[in-house]
Amino acid sequence: MPYSRLNRLAAIAPLAALVAGCVAVVNYQSPIGPRYGAAPATRATAALSEAAGLPRAGRSLRVVTFNVQWGEHIERAINVLTTRAPLPEADIVVLQEMDADGTRRIAEALGMGWVYYPAAVHPKKGRDFGNAILSRWPIVADRKLMLPHIGGLRHAQRIATAATVMVGQTPVRVYSAHLGTPSDIRPAKRRDQADAIMADAATYAFVIIAGDMNSHGIGKEFVANGFHWPTEHNGFTTAVFNWDHVFLKGFAAPLPDRKFTGIVRDTLGTSDHDPVWAVAQLP
Repeated sequence: MPYSRLNRLAAIAPLAALVAGCVAVVNYQSPIGPRYGAAPATRATAALSEAAGLPRAGRSLRVVTFNVQWGEHIERAINVLTTRAPLPEADIVVLQEMDADGTRRIAEALGMGWVYYPAAVHPKKGRDFGNAILSRWPIVADRKLMLPHIGGLRHAQRIATAATVMVGQTPVRVYSAHLGTPSDIRPAKRRDQADAIMADAATYAFVIIAGDMNSHGIGKEFVANGFHWPTEHNGFTTAVFNWDHVFLKGFAAPLPDRKFTGIVRDTLGTSDHDPVWAVAQLP
């Protein structure tokens, strides 16, 4: 390498390190935590849920995924989730870009149990940044799933929050996912992240994977592994991209004569993503 080029590299290296230090996240590198969660304050059981007119085993589950940008506008998010049809009918809600307090507030407003794992402390807001699962049905097990490939721009760790939800006597494995952004990782690495989630889900008969995939084409990876993709033909969910999706395994194929997915647009400026819903039909 020419000497002059070496000099230039030596001169810019400290500046590059300083810039990288300013934007890098602080990752939670333990696969077991931090962990936050609670059962609903009412201690609702599946029997109570049935009495309230909520779905029974053998019927449908309404799933909602919502990236609440930076977990900032929690009261607005609660307003949207409790008033914008059909979101108040949700049985399972998965959230991204959340912290524990915001997750707790939304779960309490919805009367749901919840579990939340942060992936990192994000430098832009200086607080936890991670994924949550909320459920009207009992959450009987959960874990933090570390996803491969640290992001290239901010060196951010990505995770999926996983939970086993008992719908009557039927265990349903649910994942709240937030895959790496196009600026952070290549499509092949994003496929690796999706594959890691599906590998964890392989032993479960009924699986729901939902969240901000930062990609539309990643859906082909799920379809190739036997998942239904009800949100494939939705419109944009952020800016001009259809990035927020629900994938289902083991559930009945969506009925063509019924509306089984949609997007809620009237979100009060809560986020740069719109909430997406889909119906999962148990056999």
